[in-house]
Amino acid sequence: MTQFTIHEKMIHSELLPPFSLTIEGAYTATVYSDMDMQDELIKVLQNNGNYTIFDQQEGLYQRLTVEGNIAFFHKWFHCKTPLAEILVLFSLQNSAKKRLHTCSESEIRRVYYAKYFMSGVQPMIFCEPVHGADVRTMDAFIHMLQKLKENQVPVLILVSNMEHALLLGDIAYKLQKNGLQQIELDEGEPSVGEESNSSGTTMTTSFFKIPAKVDDKMILFDPLEIDYIESQDGKAMIVVNDESYALDSTLGDMEKKLAVYGFYRCHRSYIVNLQKVREIITWSKNTYSLRIDNQSQSTIPLSRTKIQEIQDKFSLK
Repeated sequence: MTQFTIHEKMIHSELLPPFSLTIEGAYTATVYSDMDMQDELIKVLQNNGNYTIFDQQEGLYQRLTVEGNIAFFHKWFHCKTPLAEILVLFSLQNSAKKRLHTCSESEIRRVYYAKYFMSGVQPMIFCEPVHGADVRTMDAFIHMLQKLKENQVPVLILVSNMEHALLLGDIAYKLQKNGLQQIELDEGEPSVGEESNSSGTTMTTSFFKIPAKVDDKMILFDPLEIDYIESQDGKAMIVVNDESYALDSTLGDMEKKLAVYGFYRCHRSYIVNLQKVREIITWSKNTYSLRIDNQSQSTIPLSRTKIQEIQDKFSLK
């Protein structure tokens, strides 16, 4: 089985903490960090093993058709997967005859995915592979990860978005100044619904405004303004119109306070305002996301153990 390891001795950087990470074949590991740490980690990888970082920056032929590009790299890399199957795998069969310079950004991105898949490189290291991608393109990438797992190819994905780390990784990590910590993927905590007192009657709350810190100021938010709440370093962050605000509370505290306002613990690290949910997305590896009805159409993870419960809440069959 192929194995990929980042050794602590490889890291000689003031920006990165010392850490070691081993990825076994058939596993995908994601590392979530800020952009500065991500750039520094890429330098470490490039300087210690001549690893290829797939970042969609070069290597396609604009004057060739989509099929022409796929055929060229199919032959160049001696790919054994039939060309027609490659086109279908990456949802390119309907745009096969289009010249690349006339394609959408999403179509071009899927051509990059196909090229990387056919290269046969091991390990495969991706940088922000689904940042800004549409649903079809994200689904194509997840399909590719499944194929790489079947082929026992270890995969490392560097992201600056927590939701992408949770969605794409079999194992997800968070890289910070104090080291590399694994992010829990299994939602073992029970949901907190309405609380009852000893007489069995439903308790309500007079909690109407949520205080959040912005620099040295305190802003009060109406619960219905909030899109969702996520956990970062044990603290809750509310997200309103794509802006994040820190709370002096844990996610568990907020779950209890906001249950009566239609908020739901959809994942260990997320609470969603159900009124803001636009779509339940089913990905190809039995994973799910919720699309939020905001300006950026944000997506947040939905635990596979919660899918039936949230469908019941929306009266979906």
